[in-house]
Amino acid sequence: MNTDHLFRSSPLFGLLAGISALTAVTTGVGSTLPVAAATAPVPITSYRSASCGCCKGWIQHMRDNGFQVRDVVIADSDSVKRRLGVPSQLASCHSAQVAGYVLEGHVPAADVKRLLRSRPSVVGLAVPGMVLGSPGMESAKATESYSVLAFSSTGRTSVFSRHFP
Repeated sequence: MNTDHLFRSSPLFGLLAGISALTAVTTGVGSTLPVAAATAPVPITSYRSASCGCCKGWIQHMRDNGFQVRDVVIADSDSVKRRLGVPSQLASCHSAQVAGYVLEGHVPAADVKRLLRSRPSVVGLAVPGMVLGSPGMESAKATESYSVLAFSSTGRTSVFSRHFP
């Protein structure tokens, strides 16, 4: 008489199977179970003035999309922009740094993720000004089309992506 099914349904079988799987995962031996790689949230440092509500909205957008944002309140945003190499014509209300890149303004999380996947040879991405409908600048009354610009150390820009209402 085959009693294998009785053993497999017992709590002891579950415990032994778990120990076996854990051993296989930690030693890499004999495992046929897929192991999901743990990915840590990508850290971003954001620089903003204390009074800016749309900057807080952008920070929340980034957090909602899996980024770990360090929110740094500053008194002089122009000096931060100069230090980070943001061309004055691309300026917005806040600046950020992520994985060696600069983010200026309301850059969508999807574009930041694409930037980090493709790793182009640019200083960073910018959404100049305060574009209605960009992350942190949502409005029920109006939404504008806008472009996310990639910029180089010489200030040269190219369109990285376009967003339409």
